[in-house]
Amino acid sequence: MPEFLLVTPQARPGVALLQLNRPRELNALNLALMHEIRDALRALDADEAVRVVVITGNERAFAAGADIRAMSGRGPVDMLLADHASFWDQLRLMRKPLVAAVAGFALGGGCELALACDLVVAAETAQFGQPEIRLGTLPGGGGTQRLARAVGKAKAMEMVLTGDFVPAAEALRRGLVNCVVPAAQCLAEAFRLAARVAAQPPVAVRLAKEAVNYAFESPLAAGLQFERRNYYLTFASDDQKEGMAAFLEKRPPEFTGN
Repeated sequence: MPEFLLVTPQARPGVALLQLNRPRELNALNLALMHEIRDALRALDADEAVRVVVITGNERAFAAGADIRAMSGRGPVDMLLADHASFWDQLRLMRKPLVAAVAGFALGGGCELALACDLVVAAETAQFGQPEIRLGTLPGGGGTQRLARAVGKAKAMEMVLTGDFVPAAEALRRGLVNCVVPAAQCLAEAFRLAARVAAQPPVAVRLAKEAVNYAFESPLAAGLQFERRNYYLTFASDDQKEGMAAFLEKRPPEFTGN
């Protein structure tokens, strides 16, 4: 059983929940927690009953960065051998959508974890930031890359070079999050959003997620070709047939995941 992670494979129909559980450390991402999240995501991605995964922390912190105490004395080879990369790689390789429910601090690795999710619901109490510069280093979990893609060069530079925190309302204006809700409603809203996605045909959801992500990694012409290929692939699925038949017959579709 995970030591620092609470896993609920069916928190809602088709929706799994991962709750970071290091409250005294504000859910700081030590190596053990990162590997527990990695392993849980790997298992949930292979579970056909799971269509969407929600990741959350607690009311004080989604995740307040990396565990600095554990990292402070390490050298570059120590960091390489510690295998942080497999955690970030698993987030990137997830086929199923990830929804972050963020309350309190989402700093450093916690901000990067939220950025690696596909959808982000923020509580009014949420604060995002990449304060690594204040520790003599820089984001190492994708912060410079995903942040620049999310908010543009100027705002990404400001956050990375100053280490300043961004409150939830400003994160919404900058395009970092999908919505901002009262703290008491944050997880419920994340579940509502996840349920809407989980109700869609899984094959089409997977291919659509791939296509949107590819937009950030390719020139437009290559992206359009990739999108077209995925579009054509959906016509091999039973759910595509069911979705169009239901539309023509004016009834709700019944998607099976095939």
